Amino acid sequence: MRLWLAAAGVYNLAWGIAVVAAPDAGFRLMGVAPLDGTGRAIWQCLGMVIGVYGLGYLAASTDPLRHWPIVLVGFLGKIFGPIGFVWCATRGEIPWAFGATIPTNDLLWWIPFALILRASWRHATSEPAEAAASVGAALHLARDQHGKTLAELSATGPVLAVAVRHFGCTFCRETLTTLAHRRAELERQGVRIAVIHTTDDTVAAPRLEQAGLGDVSRIADPERMLSRALGLRHGTFGELLGLRNVLRGIPVTLQGHGFGFPEGDPLQLPGAFLVERGRVTRHQRAGYAGEPVDFDHLLGERGLAPPAGAAHTSVP
Repeated sequence: MRLWLAAAGVYNLAWGIAVVAAPDAGFRLMGVAPLDGTGRAIWQCLGMVIGVYGLGYLAASTDPLRHWPIVLVGFLGKIFGPIGFVWCATRGEIPWAFGATIPTNDLLWWIPFALILRASWRHATSEPAEAAASVGAALHLARDQHGKTLAELSATGPVLAVAVRHFGCTFCRETLTTLAHRRAELERQGVRIAVIHTTDDTVAAPRLEQAGLGDVSRIADPERMLSRALGLRHGTFGELLGLRNVLRGIPVTLQGHGFGFPEGDPLQLPGAFLVERGRVTRHQRAGYAGEPVDFDHLLGERGLAPPAGAAHTSVP
């Protein structure tokens, strides 16, 4: 991966310098009349941009898995570039001879860049090698903003612990809005709310305040100790960005939940857990990012009828 990115960096630098220093040379080689005036200046500016990409690839070559965004931007450019060329060439706006640069500028890099991005994805979604803590231990370790553990909170009454992916996720915003709307109903049933998140509490506090849940228990889990113990895993590409999420995400976004930058772990799948006396008595681990929380099932025994055939589940 390092060698391919280093090669891409050197190639882009050489190409960019050549275009800036000798903007007419390439046109003569392709048998096309050189540009003049504004067109020539734009062509040289393009060479400068491509040269800057070369510097980015060289930087990414030092740690390809960490600098995957640079690779992604380059990969998209190498896909959309040929598409734009074909579009313009078929409309007669540029000569087909320009296509001579596409094999080395774009097509050559598709496979290595795609493989680097795949490796980066697998690296990001892989779980730590160490074993996850037991559920019981995690419930006695994870603390809210007041220093109370989930086990302590559940000693005086059931706790509905909802784990969100990140606060920029439209589905997580939908879940928090639903929680806020059903809060009074839950509290009448003696159920407390706790929100498990994977970012810093200073980030989570204002987000929950905006959702109308500023005073509920919030449990920061940036290392995913509690999340992993509860069986929440990193999702696959399809589970996080697949068609089901797209089809659900469009109406959810249009309903006003919006979306934003990831504030938390965007790779984790969400979930919800009913904790009673230090034990998880019901749970829902989402199978995909947009799967809504089934509150009726989780709280069925507290006055809300569960779906027909739903079984009581217990996690020790």
